[in-house]
Amino acid sequence: MGNIQILCVGKLKEKHFAAACAEYQKRLSAFCKLTVTELPEVRLPEHPSQAQIDAALAREGEAILAKLPKGGKVVALCVEGELLSSPQLARQMAAWAVEGTSQLSFLIGGSFGLAEGVKARAHLRLSMSPMTFPHHLARVMVLEQVYRAFQITAGTRYHK
Repeated sequence: MGNIQILCVGKLKEKHFAAACAEYQKRLSAFCKLTVTELPEVRLPEHPSQAQIDAALAREGEAILAKLPKGGKVVALCVEGELLSSPQLARQMAAWAVEGTSQLSFLIGGSFGLAEGVKARAHLRLSMSPMTFPHHLARVMVLEQVYRAFQITAGTRYHK
């Protein structure tokens, strides 16, 4: 897999999350060309209506879809997605690489997730867990799991 793109809604402000992301970005540079793109999160009132949430998701979704490269595979992170083990994710990424896929994009939504149209574009809907995590922590988790997938495929001792 030559190019990995992480498309995220929202800015990473917390230093501890930024430091963890930087560490995995550095580690991943040995395996792929990694691009992390932050897209603005639509501001909503403290207690938004469902219509306001849907409108915000639609605007964020348009921005995400506009940044997706032509071709390649897309993985949408969403709570209703498929639960995969680390070895299963590694096998899926390796299978896509064998098929000739050189571009893989992971999509991380904002506080309210991803628009249905964005999820429909995905080749895989992936759930990190049935639990809820902050979307900034999800970025760290995705980077670590992508790094782990490369390590599993390489047969190193990183994955125990």
